[in-house]
Amino acid sequence: MRIGASTIEEMLAAVPPGRRTELEIVDRVIRDAAPELERQLYAGPSITMIGYGSMDWQNQSGQGVWPLIGMASQKQYISLYVAASKDGETIAEHYRDRLGTTNNGKGCIRFRRTGVIDLDVLADAVRDAVAWAPEKSGTYGRACASPVGEKD
Repeated sequence: MRIGASTIEEMLAAVPPGRRTELEIVDRVIRDAAPELERQLYAGPSITMIGYGSMDWQNQSGQGVWPLIGMASQKQYISLYVAASKDGETIAEHYRDRLGTTNNGKGCIRFRRTGVIDLDVLADAVRDAVAWAPEKSGTYGRACASPVGEKD
């Protein structure tokens, strides 16, 4: 979902209070599990998200910078886009049965609220994402969003 914001705080302030609390919980889990990842706002025509870490990417459609982990507030879900895989298996696929009540795509973990997921397992997934990222560096990324402003 696109949220008109130029900073992470503006993005968080623009979502409903209950959703903001949920995003702040996930933000804390990610930051505690991987304090080395810098936070930065990413925005595009149809999405605004908090990015953690970054990697350069290039494919047939273009090139740019994409977060290792991106967190977006969607209409029905909180979405985590995770750009890491090992031995052909993405983080979302690897943790599908352990996270709790999620709706996962190949590189996306979606859930309605933090109460339906295991936050300790999510922290493990974040740590693995950091460890697994170098294997696929440069192959993840989309032209749908790019960094906005300063890193946090």
